[in-house]
Amino acid sequence: MLFKELDYQKTPFGEISLRVRAEPRLDGKIIYEVKLGDEFLMSSLFPEAEIQLAHMGLDALAEVGKGWDVVVGGLGLGYTAAAALEHANVRSLHVVDVMQPVIDWHRNELVPVGAKLNADQRCTLVHADFFALTMDASRGYFNDDPLKLAHALLLDIDHSPSHWLNPQNAGFYSQQGLNAVSAKLHESGVFALWSNDPPEPDFITLLASVFSEVESHVVTFPNPYSGATSTNTVYVAVK
Repeated sequence: MLFKELDYQKTPFGEISLRVRAEPRLDGKIIYEVKLGDEFLMSSLFPEAEIQLAHMGLDALAEVGKGWDVVVGGLGLGYTAAAALEHANVRSLHVVDVMQPVIDWHRNELVPVGAKLNADQRCTLVHADFFALTMDASRGYFNDDPLKLAHALLLDIDHSPSHWLNPQNAGFYSQQGLNAVSAKLHESGVFALWSNDPPEPDFITLLASVFSEVESHVVTFPNPYSGATSTNTVYVAVK
């Protein structure tokens, strides 16, 4: 049975590893997995909601026109970024990740969509703290213009608005944090967020206090281990 650790690095946030394995319960299907310490962060077996994060978020920009500058917070296995590049109206895509090893996996094409991201000149991988960039009014996501606004911010870092990878991220999911998000967006811009948990009414109310239109979408996908379905949530908020 195939099992290989492709990379292992110590980071300020813990030990992160990338591994690939064949799953005998799924006829030998090849699966890529990322772990942070003992915690599983992501798997190529369940990318549907990460893909829908891009499509749902960018579909909400339909009235904006062309030439979108899009920011993805959290690179992961790259599914959100790759899906965003499928939209012809995307002019630039900046993907911000605090983990240099994750960026290196894509640049070295150790993960399935690395080649796609590398080949698309619209895509830039940025080693930075998405939350710090968002909360800093004097900085932005674009090196050529620190005050340049985005048309869409697509965020997939924490497990949910109330379950964080790093406790320091908690302050982002507040009115202050969401006001900072809004300030980084053009009028009619979109903030979309992936969550592993069901829709949270309190967070929807909080989003609605900052954004003019708010929706939560439950994304359903098959779970071959349980023989049933699993769900994630995608929040979409329009400025």
